[in-house]
Amino acid sequence: LAKTEGTPFFMEEVVQTLREEDVLSADLAIGTRRVGPLPTDLHIPTTVQGVLAARIDRLTAEEKALLQQLAVIGRQFPLSLVKQVVAQPETELYRVLSSLQAKEFLYEQPAFPEIEYLFKHALTQEVAYSTLLQEQRTALHERTGQAIEGLYRETQEDHYGELAHHYSQSGNARKAIDYLQRAGQQAVQRSANEDAIGLLTKGLALLQILPETVERNQQELMLQTTLGTALSVTQGYAAPAVGKTYARARELCQHLGETPQLFPVLWGLWYFYFVRAEFQSAWEMGQQCLTLAQREDDPTLLMIAYLALGNTLTLRGELTAGRAHYARGMALYNPQQHRFLAVQYFQDPKVTSLAPEALVLWHLGYPDKAVTQIHDALSLAQELAHPFSLAFAQCFAAWVHQHRREGQATQEWAEAAITLSTEQGFANWLTWGTIVRGWALVEQGQGEEGIAQMHQGVVALQATGAELQRSHFLFLLAEAYGKVGRAEEGLVLLAEALAWVDKTGERWWEAGLHWLKGELTLQSQSESPEQRSAEAEACFYKTIDVARKQQAKSWELRGPVG
Repeated sequence: LAKTEGTPFFMEEVVQTLREEDVLSADLAIGTRRVGPLPTDLHIPTTVQGVLAARIDRLTAEEKALLQQLAVIGRQFPLSLVKQVVAQPETELYRVLSSLQAKEFLYEQPAFPEIEYLFKHALTQEVAYSTLLQEQRTALHERTGQAIEGLYRETQEDHYGELAHHYSQSGNARKAIDYLQRAGQQAVQRSANEDAIGLLTKGLALLQILPETVERNQQELMLQTTLGTALSVTQGYAAPAVGKTYARARELCQHLGETPQLFPVLWGLWYFYFVRAEFQSAWEMGQQCLTLAQREDDPTLLMIAYLALGNTLTLRGELTAGRAHYARGMALYNPQQHRFLAVQYFQDPKVTSLAPEALVLWHLGYPDKAVTQIHDALSLAQELAHPFSLAFAQCFAAWVHQHRREGQATQEWAEAAITLSTEQGFANWLTWGTIVRGWALVEQGQGEEGIAQMHQGVVALQATGAELQRSHFLFLLAEAYGKVGRAEEGLVLLAEALAWVDKTGERWWEAGLHWLKGELTLQSQSESPEQRSAEAEACFYKTIDVARKQQAKSWELRGPVG
């Protein structure tokens, strides 16, 4: 035994082996065990898999056959399912089940409304499964899938995952793909996005063996659109895999003609381009969404299209026009009818309107209204119990308080977003929360630690392909450098940010960039005091000029006096 694995489960199986070999016996009357003389040919495998395989080989033919069939059904299963899959008289079935329990391969589980059975250990099921020939496994998986469909006609949605597994293993590709798509959609609905990606990717792989038909293309479109949602949440809206997925989905829509999936595909592409700061392409996708919604005369689609266009206008610095689009969309929002949209469109549309509009309100000169509105967004997200919508609102709450220069509140909301995003695997909100938390630390006197965190967040964000709000994040980092006496480094970042504004048209923070450039110019030591003063004054007047064009009163008030 010194040469064996030595795990508790392994030792239990060894003890069971010794009992079956009549080497170890128990005296039930006095609760002791006796060890008999060891046989000269006694051999104990050195792995638990080996011990289990040897124990299974010692079973009778009927016991082994039943154990193998049960291993195909699953780790845990109800008696009614066993009866459907195993072609055996009930009396004989009960006798063999009882024997397998006595030999500690299975446990009986009390359950409602019927008894269930459980393999003693996952390895027990795995080894029993491996002893079956491939042809036998395939047939049993097909039979199990059919049995589950027959038994659970009324509650089939509770068994999509099992059905997907069995039909995937049976070689029944059409049914496997159907159930993989349904199980993937369910996983997205409960925010189990990594599980969804695994299921949907498997469905797409199986799809490759089917001939290209209209039905096949429709199945692929469903898989791709659902996968696009899961990938956007976990990898970030701008990840290359997201763009590839939605591009393929759009291609399928073109083959199939206009389908109900076309609008969410266009929305997915809008988000992809939007977060990559490709605003012209984003605007075009948003306009296509609006055209389609108007043609369909569908209030729900109109609401989503107005949201897309409102966000695009806002990032381009057209604040009042963006706010008007938010208002058009929210006028169509129905809390009861539109709760389901949080799954199909990543987050709840009202939360997605209220939160960025709160920042717009700050820019327009209403800092108190901004706080009230972001708290409304947070309350709605919490009420919906939709994690992605909540992380979205938490990030925007941090930004609202950051604009108000409230370091402690900024840190608290950023940390809430980081915690939730870490738990749920939300790439975008984790990185954005990290950047803003770093700013809050700098604001509260922890300069170098905060700057390090901001750099960490920016690097992680760029790895997702996201470029949205790059000018804002460079602003925050430049401001942090100014706080720790590194004004020249901050000015380098501001030059990069202003070049980015000119390149992409991301003008939401343009006034703030000129204001901060003026502040850091006054701090720098690269020129004479007179030159610095003149250059800073020009920056402050530029701040006022841009702010007035955007009606951004909060930035206008930060310009020079008189």
